[in-house]
Amino acid sequence: MIDRRRAICLSLLAIPAASLLSPVGAHAEQAFQRFIPFLVDLDGWQGKKPEGMAMEMPGTSMIIAGREYQRGPARVHVQILIGSAAQGALAATQTGINVETTDGRMSTTTIDGLPVTKSINYKQKAGAILVALRANSVFSVSFNDISDDEALALARKFDWKAIQAALPK
Repeated sequence: MIDRRRAICLSLLAIPAASLLSPVGAHAEQAFQRFIPFLVDLDGWQGKKPEGMAMEMPGTSMIIAGREYQRGPARVHVQILIGSAAQGALAATQTGINVETTDGRMSTTTIDGLPVTKSINYKQKAGAILVALRANSVFSVSFNDISDDEALALARKFDWKAIQAALPK
């Protein structure tokens, strides 16, 4: 009897353990990790450890891989975003908006065949660059204490076409 009880207990404990090690968990881990190699070191900048997340829910999924960089007071945050959250971020890029005010500027252009939206707040010396990789995928660079021209030069150090090729089909 004791051997049966142990066998039953062990099999009941194995069910939750098996669900933790299931292929879905492995797939979710791999989903963002395949983008980590694209988050390269930047000369003159101290890069933090790349981070990521993959989330799947019925009807939607999201993948984020990102890395922060620092040079003195200047900060740059790079992200690869895939899923419905990226679609919302791409709204300005898809409209081709170009606006300039006394506080800042937002402009859309094409670089290397990809739609790119740049926005900057002059007073805060901060902004963002969004590169539309696909309808549900974006490469973004947010920055503080550097010019938008320098931020664009940094953004171009990342291989947008290679990131685009690595996106899930």
